[in-house]
Amino acid sequence: MSPDKFNLIVTTARGMESISASELIDILNRMGDPSPKVEQTRISGLLTAKTSLNPFEVVEKLKEMIEKEPWLIRNIQRVIPIEEVVETNTEKIADAAFRLAQIIPEDHTFRVTVEKRHTQLSSREIIEAVAARINRKVNLEKPDWIVLVEVLGGLTGISVIKPNQIFSASKHG
Repeated sequence: MSPDKFNLIVTTARGMESISASELIDILNRMGDPSPKVEQTRISGLLTAKTSLNPFEVVEKLKEMIEKEPWLIRNIQRVIPIEEVVETNTEKIADAAFRLAQIIPEDHTFRVTVEKRHTQLSSREIIEAVAARINRKVNLEKPDWIVLVEVLGGLTGISVIKPNQIFSASKHG
């Protein structure tokens, strides 16, 4: 996985990775991406994908699709849009999060959420480094925005999203 290699993180049940990869390719094809790249990671139940489509629009279209054609989404559990991928290093993560967080209006709140796999970095260390760089009010319960840090071993995907910008089949199906 190289840094520009993915803009979606997809979760599925353990052991269903290759079926879910085929399902995702089919869905992205239907949405208009003729050649998405989907990879299984070393983490069971986790795929990464690179699509030419806007990853936020993919999430919105998945929400529509599960309402209209739920049978198309059988194995995919969650789809997370990723805006930037950096090497897993606290400073690089904080720098990218700071750049992306400029979208947050001054009167809005945020929370940092870290999901980490295959790393020794502590979540607290990442949260403190990221939050220290963002000059907005923190709200852990009902933030307007989430600074999402997805650590996948040596690479970390980062997005600044609204709480409803992740696709979850269990919430929509």
